[in-house]
Amino acid sequence: MNLGSLQELTSQAEAEWLKKWTAGPTEGVGTLIAPDTAAPNLSLPDDTGVTVRLSDYWSKGPALLMFWRHFGCTCGVERGERLKAELDSYGEANLTPVVIAQGEPERAAAYRTTHDLPCAILCDPDHTAYRAYGVGQWAVEQVLFDAPPEYWGHPHDLGADFQNGRREEGRPPVDDPWRAAAEFVVGADGIIRLSYAYQYCEDYPDPRVLTTAARLAS
Repeated sequence: MNLGSLQELTSQAEAEWLKKWTAGPTEGVGTLIAPDTAAPNLSLPDDTGVTVRLSDYWSKGPALLMFWRHFGCTCGVERGERLKAELDSYGEANLTPVVIAQGEPERAAAYRTTHDLPCAILCDPDHTAYRAYGVGQWAVEQVLFDAPPEYWGHPHDLGADFQNGRREEGRPPVDDPWRAAAEFVVGADGIIRLSYAYQYCEDYPDPRVLTTAARLAS
């Protein structure tokens, strides 16, 4: 891995985060593609830089498409830990997970290694797949409900201070701070069985909802 390139990409992603933080949400929350609808079969690079199609993950059985928060978000770290804990139950339901995230392959590879994620990360830095699946941006209250009131106006200086502190911890906020999270179970026929919209960052799905949807999609 080119560490210089990784550092440059991370710096650019930090600048994007601060700009979007200050601007606030500019898109609606979106409407997820409904169940019984054909899943958009997009091509995206994975964390190794190889371009794959989403159907590669559902061609032999149901797939779990996990639209991730940004790489500096605590919620992504927690979802990763839950993913590892839930992986056996996914396997019993023949459910193949794959993460769709905002970073480029270099940053995705570093993130996957750091957090020991047990599945591929597909890269969507332009949010093409997010939008195709109806994953928009959360409102301020969905992101900052547990933050002090002075953060609710998302001022530039407080955002910069927050980012600096997290950078010292090795996990700077990057990419789009308002982009929502969502998960989809897609059957082998390419039809969406379940669309799960997070209402806030820690609104993780019960794994039994996912595995039951996978069994019903088989």
